Amino acid sequence: MSNLDAAPVEIACHRSPMVATEVLHPREVPLGGPRAMRVRRTLPQRQRSLIGAWCFIDHYGPATSRMDVPPHPHTGLQTASWLFGGEVEHNDSAGVRAAIRPGELNLMTAGAGISHSEVSSASPAMLHGVQLWIALPDSDRDTGRAFAHYAPPTTPLPDATARVFLGELAGSRSPVATFTPLMGAQLDLGPGAELDIEVDPAFEHGVLCDSGPVHVGESALAVADLAYQRPGRSSLHLRNAGDAPGRVLLLGGAPFTEELVMWWNFVGRSHDDIVGYRQSWEDGDDRFGTVHGYGGSLTRLPAPPLPTTRLRPRPTSQREEAADGHR
Repeated sequence: MSNLDAAPVEIACHRSPMVATEVLHPREVPLGGPRAMRVRRTLPQRQRSLIGAWCFIDHYGPATSRMDVPPHPHTGLQTASWLFGGEVEHNDSAGVRAAIRPGELNLMTAGAGISHSEVSSASPAMLHGVQLWIALPDSDRDTGRAFAHYAPPTTPLPDATARVFLGELAGSRSPVATFTPLMGAQLDLGPGAELDIEVDPAFEHGVLCDSGPVHVGESALAVADLAYQRPGRSSLHLRNAGDAPGRVLLLGGAPFTEELVMWWNFVGRSHDDIVGYRQSWEDGDDRFGTVHGYGGSLTRLPAPPLPTTRLRPRPTSQREEAADGHR
């Protein structure tokens, strides 16, 4: 998915106080033109830029709005697409054409450069899901284009189930390789369920609420709220406070210690990186290749104007935690 903000701005990140569970609330962003589908963006924001290498979280639906995102570029990241409902067709410049369906992971590696389009099914099925971005470490950010698909099995838990699409949780391991230590899973909680789930204490974790009300520890989450838990804890306590089933995504990763400059659909390490990526896209450079099979009215999304000031690196997980400890 593209960041379709007409004037994407640099986020001046501030550090959060040392609290047991930090709750981040989303902001609404239009995905496209005047009849755009609205998405709820929880990461990045001023309070926190990263959870492990997870650097971007959009939650959308359930809605009957149609997704139609023309070919657009990415660098230095992976996109992880996960649906709860509906179907989206993915086409990319590596020649991959694949459907995205509920309960199945599509992981696209941009590396040095890729372009892709996303179009939801023409049927009136409800569209509902998340788009996640993962920052690549400097050693691998210029890797080649790649694509992986995985449909994880359902793992039973007390009053809950898990689908582990990246990393390892509750004895289930995903075969999909990652460039940094990561974990991602969908957890479905029965009505009134309480669950203590073991997690890697070396990871920081985020719990994204899709349906609830769900509590993480003592913190109640609304739809698209994200509860953050810092490293050092070996378990997470989840409680579904409602009379209907609840659902969350659990995301985790080793703290990401490299500086990032993230603007529009690009992840780099400097202002000059971003300027170069943008110019390559506008020039039609081979870095991003060509998407075949997209039938929309636009052949490609134009890049928005750069800001008038130099882009600065975002705080890394390590810098955020160090600053928290000195407040």
